[in-house]
Amino acid sequence: MDFKELAGLIEINSHTANKAGVDETGQVIACWMQALGYKTDRHVRETIGDHLLFSSPKCPGRKLLLLGHLDTVFPKGEFEHFREDEQWIYGPGVCDMKGGIYVALSALRAIHKEQGVVHNIDMLLVSDEETGSDDSKFLTTTLAEQYDACLVFEAAGKNNEVVTARKGVGTVYLELTGKAAHAGNQYLQGRNANLAAAHLLIALTALTDLDKGTTVNVGKITGGIGANTISPNAQLAVEFRFTCVPERDRVLSSIDRLASSPAVDGVTITVSGGVQRDVMESSQPQQALLEEIEAILGYPLPTEHRGGVSDANTITAAGVPALDGFGPFGDGDHTHSERACKTSFSQRIDQVTRILHHFCGRSE
Repeated sequence: MDFKELAGLIEINSHTANKAGVDETGQVIACWMQALGYKTDRHVRETIGDHLLFSSPKCPGRKLLLLGHLDTVFPKGEFEHFREDEQWIYGPGVCDMKGGIYVALSALRAIHKEQGVVHNIDMLLVSDEETGSDDSKFLTTTLAEQYDACLVFEAAGKNNEVVTARKGVGTVYLELTGKAAHAGNQYLQGRNANLAAAHLLIALTALTDLDKGTTVNVGKITGGIGANTISPNAQLAVEFRFTCVPERDRVLSSIDRLASSPAVDGVTITVSGGVQRDVMESSQPQQALLEEIEAILGYPLPTEHRGGVSDANTITAAGVPALDGFGPFGDGDHTHSERACKTSFSQRIDQVTRILHHFCGRSE
């Protein structure tokens, strides 16, 4: 297939912080979608790119949402060029996830060419997925009630897997406040926040349960003034990932418990942050969706669980059965080696076209 259109999209820098570039990317896609009869609802944002909902005409039948993101992780001037060889295309977003958006677009074009109109299939493209969807997750959750199912266009697995589960993720910040004192003359009068932070780091790490897929990582620790001063303050930045709701709740309650009883008398701890994206768990409605899609295709789709998060977490937590990984297979995402396999585009476009044909105006 010809990647000229996708190359043009890749070479627009759409780093999350580059609002102008994200909006330019969105405008290019909006023109393509409008040519297919889609209405564009622009959810304007001041400091990040606008979120875009592309809506199709509706008729009786189930409503399907295609979900993706416009932003990439590379700042301006860092990694902006497209190139290709016989097997791969390279560039920022070729698999994460401008390539995935292009798969969805190509499938919609095929449906439109055949039928002249696309019904009941909308597409939401958000602008801040790479930084956690802290803004767009509220929009996604609000829109979720309008849809019966969702396909998410992150990259496929190496063997064309779709994603049926993703860990949830939370980020917590702990601020420890002690009392400064001269380390030589008034040692006992100080309340060492650094010492309390060291105990806390060990206790937090011990919350990890690898058998259940739960990890707790103190990724950053800071504190103190200098070697000759009892530390009056310290800070911990903690990320935890979990595979089920009970583990999420266990970690959150344990963090609160540890914060309420510091290891050093006189030190206090305040907690901020929390769950950023909830867990995407396999479910019976999701399994029914997978089986329906496999019946459409006439063969089983391989599946996998991933530790990383995506907006599939958000839409699933809102109660919509979703499958992720409908983009092309690629690797090296978030690095300057990002690439996507050319043949996987053709395979995914064929699959998604057949799936969308099934949902487009299908009677209940």
